[in-house]
Amino acid sequence: MRIATYNVNSITARLPRLLAWLESSDTDVLCIQETKCTAEQFPTAALAELGYESAVNATGRWNGVALLSRVGLSDVVTGLPDGPEYDGVQEPRAISATCGPLRLWSVYVPNGREVEHEHYAYKLRWLEALRKAVAADAAKALPFAVLGDFNVAPTDEDVWDPALFAGATHVTPAERAALTALEAEGLSEVLPRPLKYDRAFTFWDYRELRFPKNKGMRIDLTFGNAPFVAAVKDSYVDREERKGKGASDHAPVVVDLDL
Repeated sequence: MRIATYNVNSITARLPRLLAWLESSDTDVLCIQETKCTAEQFPTAALAELGYESAVNATGRWNGVALLSRVGLSDVVTGLPDGPEYDGVQEPRAISATCGPLRLWSVYVPNGREVEHEHYAYKLRWLEALRKAVAADAAKALPFAVLGDFNVAPTDEDVWDPALFAGATHVTPAERAALTALEAEGLSEVLPRPLKYDRAFTFWDYRELRFPKNKGMRIDLTFGNAPFVAAVKDSYVDREERKGKGASDHAPVVVDLDL
């Protein structure tokens, strides 16, 4: 069984590439982030033609998450239970469902902007709410995982130049401690292998030719419970999908499971 997570940076802009990638990659379940559309604008029909059911949490031009599955889709929970609000609303940043033999979450963690910004404090509150929300599923015998764009680089090895990130978001002790807190609930990170170079970056800014120079970050992550991790056969970053015209600034992260 093959699952993946992919920040598409607008599913409308990326739809032809996404459909082609789903066919060529033979993915069974895909966690999507940053749909940048409403639920009504989501391309449910086009995806159904490829055999995928869709569960969507999206409200407009910002944020938005989804789950696509061709192995079943049930018990959908839209949103982060008891999640914090920002500017008076709970943003569409989480969705979960049972997909065949798995329980999965697709999450898009707030960026945080700057350490002094209120969005950073919101990010930490959001990560704490996520920890509480996934605790029960993490403890079950059913294979379970949280996948998505966490907007946190777990270690200094996960950014192309740690010195340039000093004092910035994505690498602060508090953000990394939030990932450790997830692991304390019984989740372990599934580390992908790179298809090129020695580090498995998942995001490269569009500016300054950062992708061809491999000046990236690893912020798209997978955390699974013990039954999930035991089933992992392989994981990798599909760096090829970041190439070419019209690509997202993220690459898909693929996890193959013996299920």
